[in-house]
Amino acid sequence: MFHPADLLNPHLAGLEEYTPIQPFEVLSQRLGIPPQQIVKLDANENPYGPLPQVVEALADYPHYHIYPDPQQTALRESLAEDLGVAPEQVLAGHGADELLDLLCRLFLRPKDRVVTCPPTFGMYRFDARLQGAQAVEVWRLPDYHVDVAGVEELFARARARQRPKLLFLTSPNNPTGTWLPDTHLRRLLALPVMVVLDEAYVEFADYPSRASWVAEHENLCVLRTFSKAAGLAGLRLGYGVFPAWLMPHLWKFKQPYNVNVAAMVAGLVSLQHPERLRERVRWITRERQRLFTHLLSVPYLKPVPSQANFILCRVVGRDARALKEALEQMGILVRHYDKPGLDNCIRISVGRPEHTDRLLEALHSLVGTA
Repeated sequence: MFHPADLLNPHLAGLEEYTPIQPFEVLSQRLGIPPQQIVKLDANENPYGPLPQVVEALADYPHYHIYPDPQQTALRESLAEDLGVAPEQVLAGHGADELLDLLCRLFLRPKDRVVTCPPTFGMYRFDARLQGAQAVEVWRLPDYHVDVAGVEELFARARARQRPKLLFLTSPNNPTGTWLPDTHLRRLLALPVMVVLDEAYVEFADYPSRASWVAEHENLCVLRTFSKAAGLAGLRLGYGVFPAWLMPHLWKFKQPYNVNVAAMVAGLVSLQHPERLRERVRWITRERQRLFTHLLSVPYLKPVPSQANFILCRVVGRDARALKEALEQMGILVRHYDKPGLDNCIRISVGRPEHTDRLLEALHSLVGTA
């Protein structure tokens, strides 16, 4: 007997829903704690928000009733100047997640393969599986660096028709904060695969972006975002630098009005104040170092050095989920992990100094309570 559900793509049957972080208002209602009393350190958001100039520009913008520029011309030109690349190789998206989805739809068919290097950002596997593709996992080394030799071996063993089409890399990696060295990236770029380098957290690293490398490597895409350093996570604005040969195909797939006018205004004004953005990044990286130093004194935590705006901690001698829930009852939110490579871990976003103080007080109050 016919049922409309029979028309769905069969590969969707086993797809797991991606679990996002809940917003302030939902958390406030669930915990019974006013939003202003919640210390939200679970989603790697910028605790300082957008620049005041951005807030002012959004309030003054007069044309919200007009459709946005479908090519985001002014934004792309400004980004190109900031990155030192050609505007023709820059594409803006409704967050970097949209660009990940575009790449998967462009390259992947059912039963194709991609490579991920877990533990890492879960959207790579999720987007690949949306296309019916398989995610082949090359697990990171114990120090959370990419197993470059393992990836090379995978390609050496694979027949031409079975070779993965996309290799997803994150630097700094989420949730470990690990940097991918230049030498490792060059080895991976020598493989017959399209390399997608996600630089969502690169502004917080001690090393520069590799966006300019796209001009030298036709198999490299670099993705960036305004969500972290610029504090625009709620406006969903990402961008990427892509090889010239790929751009016409991206333009075919991109929705015309994928970036709304508020996001474009906010992005343009942010780029007009680079020193103010760098100043806020310095605030966060200084606070990251202070947080890391103090986390070392918490007897049940083992923090991992980070190049991002968060710190991963292994929880020792107690249950990480119970720790997360105990902090939650105090109005402090952190991310909990309990899966291979991240068993019994929490990830703590870097907040303002007062957020760090409150977190550390709570963590020390829980010593001996496991």
